[in-house]
Amino acid sequence: MATLTDPIADLLTRIRNAQMAGHAKVVVPASKIKFEIAKILGSYGYIGEARWQGEGPQAVIELDLKYDRQNVGMIRSIKRISKPSRRVYVSVNEIPNVLNGLGLAILSTSRGILGDREARTTNVGGELLCTVY
Repeated sequence: MATLTDPIADLLTRIRNAQMAGHAKVVVPASKIKFEIAKILGSYGYIGEARWQGEGPQAVIELDLKYDRQNVGMIRSIKRISKPSRRVYVSVNEIPNVLNGLGLAILSTSRGILGDREARTTNVGGELLCTVY
């Protein structure tokens, strides 16, 4: 298996591709940051449950994808903002309102991985990982 230079982009791409193909679940290699991102996506209703399965290097995260009544994925767009080659940091005042507040921005802050609303209420900025709507 090839080594990944950007595991977060790999997670987002696997979710995007599985949803376009109409899959019910997607399995990704496990890491703590990917699991936290998946929990935030689940808490905002973009995906179903995220489960950590296995231990050690063979551990995986299994995500249940959600669809609406017309069988269209709940995630219309999922985009990586900060990349390994170009990091994007924002202060609490610069956190973007994705789709006028209907979307979600996920940040890596000093308090952990947070959604944009939690980051504003705790008054912290950080690295802007991705946007979802």
